Amino acid sequence: MATRKPQPQLNIHWTNIVSGRGISQQHTRPRTPPRSSSTNPQNFSPSSHQPASWSASPRRLYTSIINQGVDSWSRDQMEDEEDEEDEDIVYDDDEDEFGLPSITSMRKKPKQNVDPLPSRIVDPGGRIGGSASALSVGLGNNPANALNLIDHAPPPKSATPKEMDQYSSRISRINKFKRLLQTSTVPLTELRNLAWSGVPDEVRAMTWQLLLGYLPTNCERRISTLERKRKEYLDGVRQAFERGSTTGAGNPTASTTGRGRGLDEAIWHQISIDVPRTCPHIQLYGYEATQRSLERILYVWAIRHPASGYVQGINDLATPFWQVFLGVYVTDLNVEEGMDPGQLPKSVLDAVEADTFWCLTKLLDGIQDNYIYAQPGIHRQVRALRDLTMRIDATLAKHLENEGVEFMQFSFRWMNCLLMREMSVQNTIRMWDTYMAEEQGFSRFHLYVCAAFLVKWSDQLVKMDFQEVMMFLQALPTKDWTEQDIELLLSEAFIWQSLFQDSRAHLRSTGDPSPDNGLQ
Repeated sequence: MATRKPQPQLNIHWTNIVSGRGISQQHTRPRTPPRSSSTNPQNFSPSSHQPASWSASPRRLYTSIINQGVDSWSRDQMEDEEDEEDEDIVYDDDEDEFGLPSITSMRKKPKQNVDPLPSRIVDPGGRIGGSASALSVGLGNNPANALNLIDHAPPPKSATPKEMDQYSSRISRINKFKRLLQTSTVPLTELRNLAWSGVPDEVRAMTWQLLLGYLPTNCERRISTLERKRKEYLDGVRQAFERGSTTGAGNPTASTTGRGRGLDEAIWHQISIDVPRTCPHIQLYGYEATQRSLERILYVWAIRHPASGYVQGINDLATPFWQVFLGVYVTDLNVEEGMDPGQLPKSVLDAVEADTFWCLTKLLDGIQDNYIYAQPGIHRQVRALRDLTMRIDATLAKHLENEGVEFMQFSFRWMNCLLMREMSVQNTIRMWDTYMAEEQGFSRFHLYVCAAFLVKWSDQLVKMDFQEVMMFLQALPTKDWTEQDIELLLSEAFIWQSLFQDSRAHLRSTGDPSPDNGLQ
């Protein structure tokens, strides 16, 4: 029987925000990566790919995404927070409704001195090895240029025949993508068919942008489209945070307290809580540059979508995009550790942030009823999952019913966060390759993935009582899952979709005449 491990405590430094990126240095929220305590090292359990103790590289100022003259975003946070700016906090075991550490359970802890590890040295010119301006023009505005920069490292001299076959197969697959992506007009049907089985890291960013409809299939329109969309986003950021400079201009008190910023305080408050808790075990998401960027992306999206606003969980959905698009400009494809994005040129951060915003918007446009008032989309999906489970594995479904386990109790998070709390970011990225290749991957196909995911644990679940079921489903043993596990899950989901997607009767529970199963 699997038991839930205690939530590791994270020491997150309560520091100032770097000025020049649009926020004042008096703003006091968690900004630096988690640090391991020298006096209590057992409280922090880094992931397997992460060093046992690490810290951000020395703090650097990085250029603002908006003009230096725009000071509206540079308003102080509430004055009563100022005396807390030099303290560390850790999270207790209490968690929010999605398994995150609860903000109400934070407690102060004396600051520990940790020697920072040297961060990875990154060529300021990214993969092209040139200047920042060359990067912006040569790569950032024309993603097809990156295809010519793909460098295939030779296989090790001691490689076995099996390893050589795997190497040759990978090179062949990358070349297939390159041939499609370099055509004057990319054939989306062929690209979807190729992407369903996974997209190589080297070509993923451009492939995702095409499949989501953010990047035009016609190569002649791409540069102008990217320039226009990136400028539109940066203008949106400026407008969102500039309002305070006029609304608070005649009110010094409002300026100093931060209420004159013109921000929606409720939205900004929730985002400021969630961003520092996003992927807390991955070093990349502890850096200031990453957190500032995610804050802007989420806030601008929220105010542009007032029907839903910001909903907890959307912060998770931004991370695969940020990580994939950042990887375009970094020589090492593993961007999760050892590299502070604040070291990269401003033009790179602007491009990554804008592209993340627009692709997140494209994704959420297809599932926005998951996040509007009362979240009707999620309720439909949960009902559909219950009905589908009854058809696939009646024994499991009846056992859960007999134990009083409601599907809403465990699968709400699966729908709200698209299983991101159950998978690593890397496995989520692989899963999204297939989701984007499907016509309704993040809505309809995701339902079948959840069904295959639940049924996978059937043998264990039917032997558990209510409490054991809930504990197991809240901490599923997927930590060591590989890409092969994800591909098996996707293949099983495809089988269930092939069997049931066109038959409403198969998805209707006995005695339930309603066809509203979330698949319409």
